[in-house]
Amino acid sequence: MPRLFTGLEIPQDVCQTLSSLRGGLPGARWIDPENYHVTLRFIGDIDGVSANEIAMLLARIDRKPFEVTVQGLTSFGGRKPRAVVATIAPSRPLIELQAELERLMQRLGLDPEGRKFVPHVTLARLYDASSQDVADYLSVRGYFPSKVFTAERFVLFSARASTGGGPYVVEDSYALSA
Repeated sequence: MPRLFTGLEIPQDVCQTLSSLRGGLPGARWIDPENYHVTLRFIGDIDGVSANEIAMLLARIDRKPFEVTVQGLTSFGGRKPRAVVATIAPSRPLIELQAELERLMQRLGLDPEGRKFVPHVTLARLYDASSQDVADYLSVRGYFPSKVFTAERFVLFSARASTGGGPYVVEDSYALSA
């Protein structure tokens, strides 16, 4: 059973900028740059028949390309930080695409996504990182000039069952060309 999710790929030049922020944080397991992405909708472990049905349904989405802005770093987890992420500006086209994906997955019988959509790129997963170390890291590396790219497609990714971080495989892609 593949573990599936939809997302946006990150262009190579943006990956290079983000990967230059790696290191200097005890307890961080850095994600390989080739696995950077923006998750739009986690789908989960799906059988082959359902995976094919999802792939065909995604092909019906008809939206225009849109700009995506990567705009700094933050952490998730509060006092027990669990990830360092690059934030993505929540633009209307991005939010609308994510909402459409959510509606389609629920129509297929999947449970609603349990968390509010907060667009981001995970750069590191944190294990026993102190909140002070994370704050220090973010104060030094958290700001960088915004990077903008055009999302011209979204993809259906698969991942092996693990604690996250890849490797991810593009199973199918869907052009944004309305």
